[in-house]
Amino acid sequence: MRLWHQSLLSVLPKSQLLAQWRELNSIYAKEDRHILINYIYDYPKDDLFSFTELVLQEMRAREINIRTVDKMERYFADGPFEKVTNPFVRHHNKEYLEICYFNLKEKFIRGQKDFDEERYEALREIYEALE
Repeated sequence: MRLWHQSLLSVLPKSQLLAQWRELNSIYAKEDRHILINYIYDYPKDDLFSFTELVLQEMRAREINIRTVDKMERYFADGPFEKVTNPFVRHHNKEYLEICYFNLKEKFIRGQKDFDEERYEALREIYEALE
C-alpha cells in the first residue's frame, strides 16, 4: 500500500492510478494501517481529502470511469474540508519523491505493460527537475 507523491500522479501508469484509488477506498472503508501509509493519520483529514481530489482529478482527466465514491463520501461526511496545496507535506518531500521515482523506474525497466516510453520520459523530467 502506498500513496504516491502528488507530483507523480500525472505520470503514473494507469494500473498504478487505479491501484491508488483502490488503496484510498481501503483506507475509507477500514482506516487501514500499513507501514507505508500510517503517517497519514498524523495529519488532519484535510490532507487526505485534498490528495483524494488530486487523484480523482487525474482519473477524470484520463477519462477513467469512477464507479462509486460512496466509501469516500462516508469517510469525509464530517466535512467540510479545507484545500491543502501540498498534502502530507512533511512526508511527501523530495526524499519521498525519489523513493516513488525509483519504484516506478523499476516497473518501467521490468517492462510493465502499461508503462510506455513517453510516460517514463515525463517521469524522468519531473525527477531531473529536482536536481
